[in-house]
Amino acid sequence: METVSNFEKDWRLFQETDRKFQESQRALAREFRETDKKMKALQELFEGQWGKLVESLVERDLVHLLESRGVRVYDTSTRRKGCREGENYEFDIIAHNGEEIVIVEVKTTLQAGLVEKFIERLHQAKRYLPEYRNHKGVRCGGLFARGAGERPSGAEPGVVRGSGYGRQCCHCQSRGL
Repeated sequence: METVSNFEKDWRLFQETDRKFQESQRALAREFRETDKKMKALQELFEGQWGKLVESLVERDLVHLLESRGVRVYDTSTRRKGCREGENYEFDIIAHNGEEIVIVEVKTTLQAGLVEKFIERLHQAKRYLPEYRNHKGVRCGGLFARGAGERPSGAEPGVVRGSGYGRQCCHCQSRGL
């Protein structure tokens, strides 16, 4: 009888230990999920702030870069967002001079897919931004990337790339949008 009694005690202790272990696992899983949420929020905050910082650095140098290439700039607009005919759009920087516009996309990493997406949006710019319909337009997309390699194929509108703090305009063309 004592063996059965010891077995029952041991079984209850095992069950209690297992229950506590499972509770601890659930609590730990909740904490991990909460930590993951916080880390994701911090990552989004950092990436958003990093993007804004890089965009402001690019905007600061953009006027000088364009004017050195013969394009006057009266003012710039940043983070132009909107929706036309159910399509959302965003342009990081638009430089204006009353006759022409320069649309710049700023990226810290250069990927062919992002270039293609930007070129597609660039082709729709006058539809997205009807106030520029009568502008001659300068279709020049700036994709700034740290340590970017060669200009991606198909990046015809104009890729401005950077390596560290130096910037280089690989290809800029004036044309109607």
